[in-house]
Amino acid sequence: MSNRRNFLKKVGGSLALAGLGTSLQTKAEGNSIPLQSAIKVSANDRIRIGLIGAGIIGHYDTDTALKVEGVELAGACDLYTGRLDYAKEKWGKDFYTTKDYRELLARQDIDAVLICTPDHWHEKMAVDALKAGKHVYCEKPMIQQINEGHAIINAQKASGKVLQVGSQRASSVAILEAKKILQSGMIGELTYIQAYCDRTDTRGAWNYSIPRDASLETVDFDRFLGHAPKVDFDAKRFFRWRNYKDYGTGAAGDLIVHLLTGIHTITDSYGPHKIYGIGELKYWKDGRDAYDIINALMSYPESAQHKSFQVYTRVNLCDGEGKGGFGIKIFGTEGVIDIGWNDFKVKTLKRGDAPGFGGYDSYTSFSKKQKEEFKKWYESTYGSSKSGYEFVKEFSFDAPKGYDDRLDHLIVFFNGIRTGSKIPEDATFGLRAAAPSLACNLSIDLQKPILWDPVEMKLV
Repeated sequence: MSNRRNFLKKVGGSLALAGLGTSLQTKAEGNSIPLQSAIKVSANDRIRIGLIGAGIIGHYDTDTALKVEGVELAGACDLYTGRLDYAKEKWGKDFYTTKDYRELLARQDIDAVLICTPDHWHEKMAVDALKAGKHVYCEKPMIQQINEGHAIINAQKASGKVLQVGSQRASSVAILEAKKILQSGMIGELTYIQAYCDRTDTRGAWNYSIPRDASLETVDFDRFLGHAPKVDFDAKRFFRWRNYKDYGTGAAGDLIVHLLTGIHTITDSYGPHKIYGIGELKYWKDGRDAYDIINALMSYPESAQHKSFQVYTRVNLCDGEGKGGFGIKIFGTEGVIDIGWNDFKVKTLKRGDAPGFGGYDSYTSFSKKQKEEFKKWYESTYGSSKSGYEFVKEFSFDAPKGYDDRLDHLIVFFNGIRTGSKIPEDATFGLRAAAPSLACNLSIDLQKPILWDPVEMKLV
């Protein structure tokens, strides 16, 4: 907590106070304030987990979960034999593996499961796991179809178990501190948010490596398809499933949902009521049917939590600038918060009391006499008051080197299991973030705006 105390000392008070201390009342370019997570591990009762889906994110989540004190891995499920072989190489030759996730759910020594599968399996697996008495960490997006999700909410309530959706933005120290800045009123009233995620290379466009032995002998392809349309074996569909609408949710469900998770966490919003998207398969014409570029505009209505505001969001998987990146920029009437991944910058301004005149102004078209009369009136009305605006504060926030928001997110999950502490990104939050994201796809397909009730969580 030493970094946090140093931070408070530097700014001269709590973030809940809009002033942030007199030392920052003037422009302080380059002033960087360190941030450190306040999320701590609760009592280390043993929690045994099972991994469902031992692909890329499955290993990221599991490796991070095992950093939390008292967490043990009891088994893993995957439909590709090579991944099960690797699981034994990584976790021991006697490590339990299966191709049937229901076998994990049947084990009494497993307390919780990580669901890291293709999106079209999320709802069924989450419901099955909750009914089996397991706590659930389900990767984002929580659902594949916009009309899904309520079954998970109901199953979670009925089970009394913990369910957390796996977008770590909900637990990121940068997101949580940016939330304090916004709520302090420092940047004025929220008006507009710009959020983006851009990628350039082939792996960023989900063209992941395919093993040379991929076949019906090594992949349980029929089980993978599940309720999706039956097709002949295609290794690309299994290992690059995000490229296909039958199994994934494309850029909207993979990336826009991350952006909305951060936005909803910062604003306490239930979500937009109108979503309009445009999209195209522009560059990665490799057999996929998921869009590689999406732009969307969302309207957030006034609620008890906030005034109305607008969101523009973009994902571009064929970014020719070569920079890529991820960002959320929050515009207020008196400033802006520019958020990266685990860092952000704040810039505020103050407008003068006087409107000013001259320059690009109707004053220049007045007659000489009217100019003189206007000057006299202006000086008697405003005196020496400043016009225009000036920047007041400018500083940045950075998480310490090595900070891992995924670890914070999993600590929140395991703390919820151990102590009953609040799970901000629960099933309701998960649906409210996923559905508007998926509405971007629906809007593109139907070529019209999608109306969504963010309170009742249903299409209008």
